[in-house]
Amino acid sequence: MTPNARFEAAIALLEAIAAAPRKPADAVANDFFRSRRYIGGGDRRAVAEQAWSVLRQHRRLTWWIERAQGQPSGRMLVAAAAILGGQIYGDVCAMFSGGRYGPQPLEADEAEILRRLKDHTIEHPAMPPAVRLEVPDWIYPLLEARFGAETDREIAAMLAPAPLDLRVNMLKGNRQQAIDALAAEGITAKSGRFSPWGLRVEGRRPVVTGEAFQSGLIEIQDEGSQIVALMAEPQPGMRVLDYCAGAGGKTLAMAMMMENKGHILAADTSAPRLDGAVRRLRRAGVHNVEQHLLTDGDGKWAKRRRETYDRVLVDAPCTGTGTWRRNPDARARLTEQDLSELVAKQAVILQEASRFLRKGGRLVYATCSILPAENEEQVQRFLAANADFTQVAPTRPEAAKLARDGMVHLTPASHGTDGFFAAVLERA
Repeated sequence: MTPNARFEAAIALLEAIAAAPRKPADAVANDFFRSRRYIGGGDRRAVAEQAWSVLRQHRRLTWWIERAQGQPSGRMLVAAAAILGGQIYGDVCAMFSGGRYGPQPLEADEAEILRRLKDHTIEHPAMPPAVRLEVPDWIYPLLEARFGAETDREIAAMLAPAPLDLRVNMLKGNRQQAIDALAAEGITAKSGRFSPWGLRVEGRRPVVTGEAFQSGLIEIQDEGSQIVALMAEPQPGMRVLDYCAGAGGKTLAMAMMMENKGHILAADTSAPRLDGAVRRLRRAGVHNVEQHLLTDGDGKWAKRRRETYDRVLVDAPCTGTGTWRRNPDARARLTEQDLSELVAKQAVILQEASRFLRKGGRLVYATCSILPAENEEQVQRFLAANADFTQVAPTRPEAAKLARDGMVHLTPASHGTDGFFAAVLERA
């Protein structure tokens, strides 16, 4: 594709994302490129990176365009990102050359808006803090209450793209073998900072097509997510319940820790997510996992399994504020009502999941959120209502050194991981 064609494709992708405000941007992008198979892999990455660059700066770009008395259309957003990012004003305007593959020529008012952006950068001292940090106005006070003087540093770290983290599958080999296998594919990987099985690859590399991934030696998983699975401390022979298993990332890690011995029940309310885990389990060589689709008619099923599990992991549905580096579009979609509904839902899920834990067993409650209402406050409310549970500090040294007040809070700025929270609850 020519630069003009990539420019036009990025505009079209952003307009498709804007037209589906409740659908995740990556899902829209998958549909977008699936219907345009003529776009090759290199061009696809370039177009996606251009669009995601706009999403990461959306509030600031909108602020600039509106300051120049314009409307933040896909055309203006892509052009403004280029100009404010340092590209020459005339070269950006020249992209709008018309023709079959390039953007249509600029209207007079569009050209004037871009002219007003000339000689500026994306930052401006008059920007409100929430705009500068790319967060909704309503959530900024919550973040400020959470991080205090560190708010700018913590939230600014979420504006950059996330690194690629991998987990070595110890059922198939060790970390050095995985590093060597990736090196043979031309991919440089280094050991992670915290997880005993973690690897980090800088930049966007196509690991899923290589032998290391296809053979099940590695799995894509953020290092923070690996720490959450580690905190469950499942041992070979145990009965383990992954109550919000999703596509099975933490299920896979726990099966590895259990050396395929014992039994894991991966439960979720989404059949597509559970179905998506089947291929991953097979590739990883895991065979001690059973799946269960949670439904409203689970009364008898739940009664038979009450207080029968040694470990229960609740990776609760949440706002996903800790994953904003990967999902920058999610910032704009999140509302105060979403947070209220999720907090109520988390409380129900945690209470329901606790029924399955045997006496003396341990439950790990986790989210990929950085908001106290979903994290430590949720744990405190649960403990107040359940006198037979106490919070205990994680005992694995990798997690223990990360704990604060006995709970683990991970953030991109402080740990280089996604934002995660996890607490261990023990039943008397």
